[in-house]
Amino acid sequence: MNILFDYVADLIAGVSTLDRAEIRDNLEAPKANMGDVALPCFKFAKTLHRAPIDIADELATNLANENIEKIESINGFLNITFKPEFLAKTLLENVRLDSESITAANGMAGKTVLIEHTSINPNASPHIGRARNALIGDSLVRVFRFLGWKTDVHYFVNDVGKQIAMLVYATRDKAEVNFNDLLQIYIDINEQLKTHPEIETAVFEILAKFEHGDADTIAAFRRIVDTCIKGQTAIFAELGIYWDKFDYESRYIHEHITDKVLNELRKSPTLFEAPDGRLVLDQHGENIGIQDPMLVVTRNDKTSLYALRDICYSIDKANSGADRNLMVLGEDQKVYFQQIAAALRLLGSQPAEVVHYSFVLLPDGKMSTRQGNVVLLEDFMAEAAAKANEAITARRGAPDTEKAKVVGYGAIKYSILKCSPEKNVLFDWDTALNFNGDSSVYAQYNYARIQSILEKADIDYQNTDYSLLVAPEESALIKEIANFESVVLNVYRNLNPAPLANYVFNLTSKFSQFYTNHKILGIDDTTLAAARLNLIDKTATAIKNALYLLGIDTVDQL
Repeated sequence: MNILFDYVADLIAGVSTLDRAEIRDNLEAPKANMGDVALPCFKFAKTLHRAPIDIADELATNLANENIEKIESINGFLNITFKPEFLAKTLLENVRLDSESITAANGMAGKTVLIEHTSINPNASPHIGRARNALIGDSLVRVFRFLGWKTDVHYFVNDVGKQIAMLVYATRDKAEVNFNDLLQIYIDINEQLKTHPEIETAVFEILAKFEHGDADTIAAFRRIVDTCIKGQTAIFAELGIYWDKFDYESRYIHEHITDKVLNELRKSPTLFEAPDGRLVLDQHGENIGIQDPMLVVTRNDKTSLYALRDICYSIDKANSGADRNLMVLGEDQKVYFQQIAAALRLLGSQPAEVVHYSFVLLPDGKMSTRQGNVVLLEDFMAEAAAKANEAITARRGAPDTEKAKVVGYGAIKYSILKCSPEKNVLFDWDTALNFNGDSSVYAQYNYARIQSILEKADIDYQNTDYSLLVAPEESALIKEIANFESVVLNVYRNLNPAPLANYVFNLTSKFSQFYTNHKILGIDDTTLAAARLNLIDKTATAIKNALYLLGIDTVDQL
């Protein structure tokens, strides 16, 4: 719709004293049946010293153009409806659906973004709740790449701490450690700790050896961590999610970077030693959302805690030279992030832009790795593929394992990403795999339907008279196609992939309405048939690109 907004901004600026850029910034797509472009006049009332209704009335009176079908002033809104032939020709001839043209139009080529996401503790196979971090992060990576940014995708490996030491203790007599066994081992050792406190003493002894550089202990830690990271990334690779760099937390200890940063913090009067010997940052006055904001950065022996190592890592990311520095973090970490951000500002460093996300809920509620009441991502993926295969078999008469993965994995991604990150996801299989509703399956099915129509077409539809597309369902579909660029830019600006899913559903629904009411093949008017074929070809491109940005593949038959 950008081309229409530009056109309307020029028209209104030509008959008023309003600033063209300000007009353009305030234009919006109105509700259904209220026109093609709307200008709310409320923001101009103070500048012009006039009521918004009067401003809209005057613009409606003065604005005249051969391409406009109707102009209305309604309660302070100026609503403009274009002639359908102009709408179709203007939008379809100028629509931008590909990465290259959108990147060029918005001047983003060559910029770099660092995106850190996922960073699951390397102590077990990931559960579906943790996967939301990776799905949001991967979608943002795809959007930035689509807009011409160079992406640098990082995974912070938490290879230090009690959790890893517990696994080192529990596997000390095992010659081999299997990734698929780690979760149960972790659950078992947590149970043993409840009745055998001496285990905890041994675990902290192991951790102390690791932090003080004992070579054998470091090797034992690395064995567990490498096993887990390889297992976790293999699962995510099945979903098409990858990283460019793995940053290890232990580096900041063994290279004494924590000592250097701690010495910088000592220069601030806000760092003090607690009665028990721990070093603590007093963060009162930092507008942190807790009553008594204190950030503990060391143990009583002055060895680093996770917060200090995280500060070191955050400084590295801030100093990377990237134009933007992003991270995806659970909403339960909001206060913690505020504390880390305050510490970074104290050190003269800039914190990352953060995307917080809420929980994925199943019928039994939230999940906890420690307690063992989890639904593993790999099991969830297998179930999604199996259910998708059942649906495909019912529709096509034969199973298709590879296609079932595309459909099943897409259903998981879409169901999670269509919810704004700050909202909980309530996952439901019936909704996720619905061929006729707000699901990726519905979009994939309609994409495949378009491919089938295009394959059967025996006329050239590349050079098309778009002005023939004047039916209401055609106009609605055209406007939705034209929204693609603005939706992608919206996701980029707000770091929220949900509008892409909403766009896919709206676009697919409008295609379905068009297809229900209008024949494409087999009509006498081949010129109109060519225009409609071109229209659905562009529809398919928009569906495919939007799904790709969500990390979802398409299939040509379904």
